[in-house]
Amino acid sequence: MMAVQYESLRNPLVIMLSVPFALIGVVLGLQWSELSLSMPVWLGLIMLAGIVVNNAIVLVEYISLQLQQGVALDAAIVEAARLRLRPILMTTLTTVAGMLPLALALGEGAEMLQPLAVTIVSGLSFSTLVTLLLIPAVYRLIGARAG
Repeated sequence: MMAVQYESLRNPLVIMLSVPFALIGVVLGLQWSELSLSMPVWLGLIMLAGIVVNNAIVLVEYISLQLQQGVALDAAIVEAARLRLRPILMTTLTTVAGMLPLALALGEGAEMLQPLAVTIVSGLSFSTLVTLLLIPAVYRLIGARAG
């Protein structure tokens, strides 16, 4: 679906690259919190995939917009990273802050949904670093070969 929207495979592949790294964060978070796979974890993974892809789309879309306006590849990547850093961090931090009490199992009945919150907090935290650092680098490598 994204390949049709972007009319290429480059952008969707770069965007989808952030999802496996979110899974690495989830595995680390579940190990750290000593939680096992359960239904709330699977629900958290579905939610996490949407959030992670959205963060990558925000960055890649702005790079594409800059390139369409004739900006050089390196300048477009730097400008996109600079201008989209704040929106990506704001989205991530508000989601993490909202889920943190649940992830720490604070309050009555929180332990039931703790796996969902740990999944989202750990996966989103890890994938945000990947989105901000690895996605621009991969876009640069793929863009240099394509251009």
